[in-house]
Amino acid sequence: MVPEEDKTMRKIVMDLVENSGFIKSQEEFNKFSKIVPSLLKKGIDNLNLSMFSPELKNNILVALGEGYRKKGNLHEAAKSFLLAENKAKLNSVGEDYERLLQYDNCIEIYKTSGNTKKLFEIGRRCLVEGKFKQAAKAFVEVNYQEGLKQVGDACIENCKFDQAFEVLSIIKDKQMLIILGDKCIEEKNYAYAMNAYQLADSKERLNQVGDLLLKDEHIHQAMEAYALANNEEMVAFIRDNFAE
Repeated sequence: MVPEEDKTMRKIVMDLVENSGFIKSQEEFNKFSKIVPSLLKKGIDNLNLSMFSPELKNNILVALGEGYRKKGNLHEAAKSFLLAENKAKLNSVGEDYERLLQYDNCIEIYKTSGNTKKLFEIGRRCLVEGKFKQAAKAFVEVNYQEGLKQVGDACIENCKFDQAFEVLSIIKDKQMLIILGDKCIEEKNYAYAMNAYQLADSKERLNQVGDLLLKDEHIHQAMEAYALANNEEMVAFIRDNFAE
């Protein structure tokens, strides 16, 4: 008895192949029908379809992609549709990932298919949902600078300093980097503050951090801040007076 799952997969694939018009005879149809479950299990990476015409090869790939998609194997489905150069089907996998809230995966799919509209939509959705890293990832792909600034603002406001620094490093907005550094100082996150000020090329702010750290007797961090600010005088002062 043929397993119910294999029957379902066979029907999906054969409906697609039969409707395409590439398989002309019932004999060809029957032969292909018998090997569909085996093709699905074998995997796209292990198949050799070079003996088929480009039209039939792509049709088989699309059929197998639908089979994988029905089974919930979206990774193999996407691979099949990509090999078939079928952007519409590839986007359908992106929509599946989107429904599953797997935003990193759907962004990769839309990036591969060149679907800028969906990338923009996903970016906006992730921003609203507080998924700042994914929002930035989508906005980078569509070069949406305003969206990236909004992500940076949201990250700073929510003290997501690592993500804020990553986003602002991309857009290189010096004023926002200084704002980030100031927020980091408020939260006593001096390492990120120094990174932000350094990228903003603000020696004044770096010296201020050095002064603050020296006052609080964080000697090594103070020396690091002064070094980033190219303040050789203070670096020498600390080295001569506080060296262990």
